[in-house]
Amino acid sequence: MEEATAKQLDLEKVTKDILGTIEREREREIISRRFGLYDRRETLEQIGELLGITRERVRQLEKAVITKLKATAEKDLPHIQAVESALSAHLKDMGNVARISEVTARIKPDSGKVDQARVAFLAHLSPGIAVIDDNDHFHHSIGLGSVHTEKAIRDNVNKIIEAVNKIGEPTSSEVIAKEYGSKDTKHVEALAGISKNLANLHGRWGLTKWPMVNPKNIRDKIYVILHDTKKPMHFSEIAGSIKDSDFRRNDVTTQAIHNELIKDKRFVLIGRGIYALREWGYKRGTVADVIAEVLRKEGNALHRDEIVRRVLKSRQVKETTILLNLQGKSQFKRVAKATYSLAE
Repeated sequence: MEEATAKQLDLEKVTKDILGTIEREREREIISRRFGLYDRRETLEQIGELLGITRERVRQLEKAVITKLKATAEKDLPHIQAVESALSAHLKDMGNVARISEVTARIKPDSGKVDQARVAFLAHLSPGIAVIDDNDHFHHSIGLGSVHTEKAIRDNVNKIIEAVNKIGEPTSSEVIAKEYGSKDTKHVEALAGISKNLANLHGRWGLTKWPMVNPKNIRDKIYVILHDTKKPMHFSEIAGSIKDSDFRRNDVTTQAIHNELIKDKRFVLIGRGIYALREWGYKRGTVADVIAEVLRKEGNALHRDEIVRRVLKSRQVKETTILLNLQGKSQFKRVAKATYSLAE
């Protein structure tokens, strides 16, 4: 391969040329299928059944081939210096560590699963690149070996999780970096980004079990929308905001959203289809309930204009709606001209 600019790679050609250095066709087949270099990844059992050998034999051959390729990487393996140079350049831009899916997208914007598999394969063979395999706690990722080893990356991510746990609520990467003990916020974000135990939403970082950074159901998504908008919204507006968001499964119906707003005590109806968060100081109840609360707190009769003014602080309704409730409900009585108190 001709030396291209630092961050460019022809993933298909590089992969094909490296596979070409494996002498036996059966071994090339094993590596191709195990890494998913041309199709989906296959298990040891699937490959063994195809080739007529045991699962254990497939594992042994895979390990032997990768070990041999790594041993010849720096001197005899084609393109590997260009590969490492390209991966390193991207990683330096991304905070020294990143998910393979994100690195691949920078190398090839229209990339897919096969391209990601090729980057993972090439990273495994690059002496200066640390590889973190996908598991329950980490996304498939790579890091700059000159900055930290695979073990150091894992340890640092765990320390960041400890820092987030200590903070105890979603917060900015700057606050987390300070608690973690680093001035390099970009690097802290990069480390946090490869963990399956941490999530980021709208600039907030936190544990994946926290709804504010990883809303999983409709109610949590509604809460995040209202919290971030910081003002009451009509249920149709909330539905539109969720559909326009980058939430997973954001294609929920307006009716489904309305149903959840009605059922969840975190949300308070304050007008015709308009909802607010209870934590903002709103209480559930009808307009008549709000009027009664206003008069109860005052302890005396109030002029209707003052009643209207106070009710409108917690309900987005028409003045006539308040006046009709005031005049038409038996729980209120007029004690003077345009002045009302509780009937009790």
